[in-house]
Amino acid sequence: QVQLAESGGGLVQAGGSLRLSCVASARTAIMGWFRQAPGKEREFVAAITWSGASTYYADFVKGRFTISRDNAKNTLNLQMNSLKPEDTAVYYCAAGQSYSTSSYANRRTYVYWGQGTQVTVSS
Repeated sequence: QVQLAESGGGLVQAGGSLRLSCVASARTAIMGWFRQAPGKEREFVAAITWSGASTYYADFVKGRFTISRDNAKNTLNLQMNSLKPEDTAVYYCAAGQSYSTSSYANRRTYVYWGQGTQVTVSS
């Protein structure tokens, strides 16, 4: 069982930045971020492989968000810049033990989930 704990959410004005972090109790093959806005499905945001050699992003965050991991600290980060009101959501850290290039955005790839951290972007 891998435990995940997110931090770093908050309230920011449009155009601002936030950095989310997620501490994991163990290493996993892939880690990612998902988000869920009220009344909407949980959606993929970004993912990174164990080595950090491969990163994946949803189209709506490309060029604005950067995912990274520090394996020495078992920490996953998401740097969010140029935030928009539509980025408002609960952001979840997730981890999986295996993946493929066609499954990194699929929620079923991720076995372990954090409790989520609220990000609110005001206009």
